[in-house]
Amino acid sequence: MKIRFILNPKSGNNPANVEQIKQQVLAHFPKADFCVTQAPKHATQLAAEAAEQQFDAVVAMGGDGTINEAAQGLVNTQTALGIVPRGSGNGFARELGLMGPLNKTLGKLKNTSIAPCDVGYANGELFLNLAGVGIEAAIAWQFMDHGKTGKRGMLPYFTLGAKTFFNYKPNLLKVTLNGQEHRWRPLTLVFANNRQYGSNFVIAPQAGIADGKLDMVLVQNVAKYKLAAALPFFLTGKKPPLGVTAYAQIHSAVVESEQEILYHIDGEPRKTAHHLEITLAPHALRLLVP
Repeated sequence: MKIRFILNPKSGNNPANVEQIKQQVLAHFPKADFCVTQAPKHATQLAAEAAEQQFDAVVAMGGDGTINEAAQGLVNTQTALGIVPRGSGNGFARELGLMGPLNKTLGKLKNTSIAPCDVGYANGELFLNLAGVGIEAAIAWQFMDHGKTGKRGMLPYFTLGAKTFFNYKPNLLKVTLNGQEHRWRPLTLVFANNRQYGSNFVIAPQAGIADGKLDMVLVQNVAKYKLAAALPFFLTGKKPPLGVTAYAQIHSAVVESEQEILYHIDGEPRKTAHHLEITLAPHALRLLVP
């Protein structure tokens, strides 16, 4: 297999030992091409180059953001995407069963098949895992600012989340689904291609990455004690009690607001003036799966 590995050395909680990782990769894939990203979006460039040079696969070594960047360079090509997780939550990799020590994950990649994968778009920008509006987007912005000076990881993420949880005031959203307009003031509104955010926090238990649909999950702005009571359901992948969430399977959606819309794609924060359009491209990506 003609394969390129793309390492983001800044992913995760600890700096990467680039030379050590490279030697482990080459021990499993002696003829592999090994690249290290130098700046944001570099993974997209390296992946697109590999597709142009007819590589069989590109393996992204990083968090959900790095995986997203690599996918951008491979969508609608014959080059498949592989994953070695090195992020904080690793939601996409967990669903594929690719968690574990590096040597174990590399061993799994030697015995994979190629499967189709749907790709979502938020205002034209690709997402593989989830896009969301609401409290999670607000937390993503705070987490990005925190990461400039503090340590990343799930503990600071949940700490920021807990603080935001008690102070967050949802905006009124007009959401158009299949030609029907809804007006909601949700705690969060998620468009999921995959089941979980990361760290086994399952927001969309029925989602599938190749089912040709996105799962829209609306988390109601209910009393705090009801949300606290629902938390174990999210952690076990079970559907929360009635009145806490609402589900719909969709192909597209339009979200509008009189206020600025904060949203995220695969955990990366974004903002737009008043209009957010969600679309889906079924089977637009080839994926290496164990």
